[in-house]
Amino acid sequence: MKALAGTSRIASVALLMAGTALAGSTVVNAQEITIWSGFPEMVPFYEHVAEGMAESHPDLTVVVEAIPLREHEKRIALSLPAGQAADVIELGASTAQRYLEADLFQPAASSAADLVSNGTAFGEFFVDQASNGGTVYAVPLFRGQSALYYNTGMFAAAGLDAPPATMDDIMAFSEKLTQRDDNGNPVVSGWSLRFSGGGQGIAEKFWINLFQFGGSVIEQDDSGMWKANFANEAGRKALSQYLDSVFVDKTVTPEMPADAEAFEREQTAMFIRESWVIGDIASKAPDLSYATSTLPTGSIVVPVNLYVSTDGDAGNAAWDFAATATSPENQTWLLDNVGWLPNRADVDYSAVVEKTPAIGAFVDYPDDYGFFALPAIGPIEEVLTRLAERLVPAYNDASLAGDDAKIDTFLQEAAAEIDGILEREGLLSTQ
Repeated sequence: MKALAGTSRIASVALLMAGTALAGSTVVNAQEITIWSGFPEMVPFYEHVAEGMAESHPDLTVVVEAIPLREHEKRIALSLPAGQAADVIELGASTAQRYLEADLFQPAASSAADLVSNGTAFGEFFVDQASNGGTVYAVPLFRGQSALYYNTGMFAAAGLDAPPATMDDIMAFSEKLTQRDDNGNPVVSGWSLRFSGGGQGIAEKFWINLFQFGGSVIEQDDSGMWKANFANEAGRKALSQYLDSVFVDKTVTPEMPADAEAFEREQTAMFIRESWVIGDIASKAPDLSYATSTLPTGSIVVPVNLYVSTDGDAGNAAWDFAATATSPENQTWLLDNVGWLPNRADVDYSAVVEKTPAIGAFVDYPDDYGFFALPAIGPIEEVLTRLAERLVPAYNDASLAGDDAKIDTFLQEAAAEIDGILEREGLLSTQ
């Protein structure tokens, strides 16, 4: 089965004989559960989990339906409130908050809750991300975490023998790495940036760069309230970096091939992405010469959990599946074969790192390396989507490049909209 397959069915129905052969047969009641995923590359993993459960759950059928993340989020928004969603739903912790507040997910079964909260399997951060109001509602599965990917062959050709250590280095390296046509236009970008695409992802990628300068899209005060935190020097530096790359240094254009596909085709020399790209490269560009490096300051961490929307026998089977997905064997398989970082803490992943050194940047980092997660508040998706709607035209606005006053005005207006959303939801900080 290809990783990009949309639907996968793993069926195992037991047919048991009652008495002698002449007595006929009885079919054990089969239980079917459906898994919804927003990461098509996870299909082989869920197949692997289901196959491993065949002996202990011989009457279980697992149907995996995986579609791109933004479409996945849309179908949840439409189907979950109507009671028509899958039994097991893979979802980021921050996105799940609105559904938890609406009581649309089931509290974890006792066995799953004990696994999550036993203090050994998962660290406190992931337990908190899987809980709401002190109750466990999910099983932590994997996390998104960013690092810098760079083409070592292009680095060598440009006379670069080490990855960039600062954001200034990234910009300087990008100029050296950019390949141009006879008219001076970039044909291979030095650094691929996220200029367009699915909604909130644009703002998330901006937040990663912003974090390197000490800023954040929103920050929490001591009372637990929130406010925008990018109409400042950090925000100016982060936005200027995008604008300078396009209009001043001209090391990239918004129209150029981007992201993992561009990197795999050697159409860009550097880009920032999560660990799943390692597996994607192994599958699509196994001869690519590349390495990974930590970011200058720190990374986003996006915990992805497994939630259950049903109860009864289907709910019990769903929780069994979710818990089994985090077994040491399955967590190691996930890292080794898919590349997403498993969240379980009591598993030795050293063999995978030795086999795949690119994983090192995601698990070996300085003691002072920082992490941030998207806040688990109801309007976080709206906050990010609204910011993204402003960022896309800004990235294409040449008049902003080099004009700090115009950039500051843009940031102030965007921050005011974000603060308005927080105020509407009763979450705006007054500090």
